Amino acid sequence: MTDRLPRVSLANLPTPLHRLTRLSAQLGVDLWIKRDDLTSLATGGNKTRKLEYLIADALARGADCVVTAGGPQSNHCRQTAAAAAQHGLACCLVLGGEPQPPLGNLLLDRLLGAEVHWTPKPNRKSRMQELAGELGAAGRTPYVIPIGGSNAIGAVGYVAAMDELLGQAEEAGVAFDRVVFPTSSGGTHAGLALGAKRAGFGGVVTAISIDAAPTDHAFLEEVAQVATEAAGMLGDSVLISPAELEVEYGYLGGGYGVVGDTERDAIRLMGRQEGILLGPVYSGRGFGALLDMIAQGKVAAGQRVLYWHTGDESALHAYADELLEGDVG
Repeated sequence: MTDRLPRVSLANLPTPLHRLTRLSAQLGVDLWIKRDDLTSLATGGNKTRKLEYLIADALARGADCVVTAGGPQSNHCRQTAAAAAQHGLACCLVLGGEPQPPLGNLLLDRLLGAEVHWTPKPNRKSRMQELAGELGAAGRTPYVIPIGGSNAIGAVGYVAAMDELLGQAEEAGVAFDRVVFPTSSGGTHAGLALGAKRAGFGGVVTAISIDAAPTDHAFLEEVAQVATEAAGMLGDSVLISPAELEVEYGYLGGGYGVVGDTERDAIRLMGRQEGILLGPVYSGRGFGALLDMIAQGKVAAGQRVLYWHTGDESALHAYADELLEGDVG
């Protein structure tokens, strides 16, 4: 039913699903990975699935440029710049913080032709709207994409992704007890939660918070609202309540984009055991959280667990010093 909405082709789908054989033996769980780091758009990542619907909506509305926002190493901004370039749209990025050297995703933003605007992090949303107004006054037709592509239109990309996963699992003859993934702006979470409920998924969908604290009650309300709005767009009467959403908040570390032992150890373990690169902001922290959940018994021995790789390894080079800290190799 996700074909009710206009969609452009940006991603190489379906992304691979496979077992992590060495880590499964080491950790005592049946561990699998969904490779959305391989969606292919400008090094890949989960935002590509959302952008298939968001760019289609922008084109349908006659936009000639897109405006979005994120952090200095935003994967969403990188993928938005690439998607815009593919469809002949100008791209303006509002990045929170002070100007930084062109490393990691920042370098890729520039190579993809994006125009970068810096602003204090709390001002990103207002600056996006202000910039869109300036573009409109100059005769352009801007389309504003929220941070992370996290609205109902973008979330539909992950409703489709859950359908894709469950189809692959059925073909492989496996059923997952738990699906684990990192979350920040909440759009991926909204789509997966809705997709799971629509499909009658019998396992648990667990989001690892990258930056939202447990006191941020509005976060779950927003995720539930986005999921419910997405259901309406798909012609479903499915409702998602905040109580249905499972989030682990205990892995915020030093804050968003700050690499510590959790991320560093997880990235090294995945790389050295399975030859897969995780990223420093999302996938490294999310997988580090899953490792801790296994160690604490929150994930029982023998359970079949899927880790959804959301693809942020393009930022690794910007964190070289932090990632190599203490490394004797």
